[in-house]
Amino acid sequence: MSFAGKNLKYLRKLRGWTQEDFAARIKIKRSLLGAYEEERAEPRLEVLELVSEIFKVSLDELFLKDLGETKGSYIAKRRAQKLAAEPMVIQFVPVKAAAGYLAGYADPEFIDELNTFTLPMLAPGQYRAFEIIGDSMLPTPSGSVIVGEKVEDLEGLKNSNTYILVSRQEGIVYKRVMKSPKTKQKLTLVSDNPVYQPYQVDANDIVEVWQAQMVITRANQQQRWDVNQLASIVTNLQEQVSTLKKKMN
Repeated sequence: MSFAGKNLKYLRKLRGWTQEDFAARIKIKRSLLGAYEEERAEPRLEVLELVSEIFKVSLDELFLKDLGETKGSYIAKRRAQKLAAEPMVIQFVPVKAAAGYLAGYADPEFIDELNTFTLPMLAPGQYRAFEIIGDSMLPTPSGSVIVGEKVEDLEGLKNSNTYILVSRQEGIVYKRVMKSPKTKQKLTLVSDNPVYQPYQVDANDIVEVWQAQMVITRANQQQRWDVNQLASIVTNLQEQVSTLKKKMN
């Protein structure tokens, strides 16, 4: 008898994640996660491998042990692992270091000189934080810090998600990404502030991509819109969406 589906539900609730949250982390649809948790389908091996990495539990334990029944030993084990593990360090790239980062992003010595911090709520992975300046991504205010997880392959980029992109021509930018099957060598970058027009970059020009996971802003700094601004933004955004659809089709 496999306890895999039951354990997925237990581990998800242990972290306080919704099915939507957990499904996104293990790269499956929410409906499929629901089928696993209700034991209407058996989780695939690649899914369980991701779960094993996130929760630091073996595949044998996921398959053969009811972690909910042995939660005392499981939680004690995880607590011991956390105490023994080194904290996950996030390097911070402020605006003043952006130019140097373009030259030194692949230089371990340069990266080691960056200031660092930790965030306990992030799943295991490789993260970096970038300060953004300007109003192109309002309502995310200028001066915000975007914490991104490393994306190894551009094929994994998802339309409309936000990313930090490091490119030779554009430098470091924070944008939403749109892909088109007709122009695989181009990415369209879209600002949240519709005053700024979308533009394209060459995929070959991009040297690093970090998917935004968290936005850190100063208290009471969040941008506020008035009704007239919102109406103008909606109209402008509708026009841009129509233009993008025509280009992508």
